[in-house]
Order: sequence, then C-alpha cells, then structure tokens
Amino acid sequence: MKPLTERQIQIRFVSWFRQRYPEASGVFFSVPNGGARNAWTAKNLKDEGALSGVADLILLIPKHGYASLLIEMKKAGGRQSDTQKQFQRNAEKFKNKYVVCYSLEEAQQAVIDYLEK
Repeated sequence: MKPLTERQIQIRFVSWFRQRYPEASGVFFSVPNGGARNAWTAKNLKDEGALSGVADLILLIPKHGYASLLIEMKKAGGRQSDTQKQFQRNAEKFKNKYVVCYSLEEAQQAVIDYLEK
C-alpha cells in the first residue's frame, strides 16, 4: 500500500479530532498557507497578514502552561522548511506548544497528551 500524503494524514486527523472533541471544534482550525498562488494573490495575502511557515493546525485551548497547541503535519520522511523552524521558535518563545507529527497516530497522541493528561 502506498504511504499516505501529508494532506491525507491531515484530513484523517481532523476528522478524528472533530469526532473525539466536538466541543473543541470551534477553536481548532487549519491554516491554508500551502498551495501555488499567483503573485497578485500572494501579495494580497501577505498584506492581509498571512505569514509564511505557520503551523498547519492550531488548537486555541490553553493547557499545562501553554497558550495553544500548534501542529505541523509531515508525511513520513518530511522535513520542516527554514521558515517553519523560525515560526516554531517564535511560537515557543510565547509559550505555545509546537509539535511536528509524521503520522496520524503521532498527531492523535499529541492531542491526547495535551488535552487529557
């Protein structure tokens, strides 16, 4: 069987999250930073506040001394870009929990650890 893409992992994870934590669905969302865009659209998004490197998913629930949970999804063998690493450093500086997950199971465990432990 072919390995899952990052997109497939994220879709399965979001579905799982919404089923397991329906009360938190209103403060859990993706950041649509990916994808090809023309120069005009990219400039407009940047002018509106879009930021390169932002984590894929954000959960706005403070826990364990953290302000929020930020999840960067990667397929097996994937790596963060330099802008993603810089965003991670900035986010952690302001007490946000940031995790990089390489599978559905890793993402599920990260959320369980954050919300339930």
